Amino acid sequence: MVLIGIDLAWSEANPSAAVALRWDGRLGHPFLWAERLGEDREILDFVGEAAGSGPALVAIDAPLLVPNETGTRPCDRELSRVYRKAHAQAYPANRRRLGPVVRGEALASEFILRGFSHSPKVEARKPVRQVVEIFPHPATVELFGLPHILRYKARPGRSLPFRWEELRRYRELLSSLKGAEPAADLSPILDKADPVGRRGRALKALEDLLDAAFCAYIALHLWYWGERGYRCFGDGERGYILVPVRPKYA
Repeated sequence: MVLIGIDLAWSEANPSAAVALRWDGRLGHPFLWAERLGEDREILDFVGEAAGSGPALVAIDAPLLVPNETGTRPCDRELSRVYRKAHAQAYPANRRRLGPVVRGEALASEFILRGFSHSPKVEARKPVRQVVEIFPHPATVELFGLPHILRYKARPGRSLPFRWEELRRYRELLSSLKGAEPAADLSPILDKADPVGRRGRALKALEDLLDAAFCAYIALHLWYWGERGYRCFGDGERGYILVPVRPKYA
């Protein structure tokens, strides 16, 4: 089984990152990754190289279903209500803001043409070809037990040393997934992912790559546990987001 995470930029003008894991029955191993994918064609080629025609679950951090012209999707509103105290609110998604073509929707349609299904329901350990929408911020809160999100994104008032430290924390948390269930050893990526001294595009590329690695782990978690291991906000008609959670009875 191949598990792929994509940190998708909302426009092809900005780079996206992707990471592919292979599950060997005991551990998830990264075997392919890229931090500066541009056009949709590059992303589709990455997934084609990683998964071929075999089973794969692709978890994408971007809106994949946006039927509303304006306002906010119900799933974004409900997720934000639940995770507001942790500062993990969803970005309001609507067609006017993301259009005229919603990139995630167009990409999901291309995946369907390549034999993938698009559904918010993930069955445990089934050999599927499927694409789903996720959001890493609440996932960090749930899977790492954090009181609030890591603040490594560039924002007014955040210094580079502060962001470097938050990214180092992020790297340590991702490294701890070697002891999780399911387990993943991300060291081939993390060993070269020291943020200190990086700035500008180099820092943004590292940030995107770490996010894509976490997205790939989220895909593994969803596939491993199935419906016991995630909470679905919304539905397959008005839009949805899957947030991984720790099963109550592992």
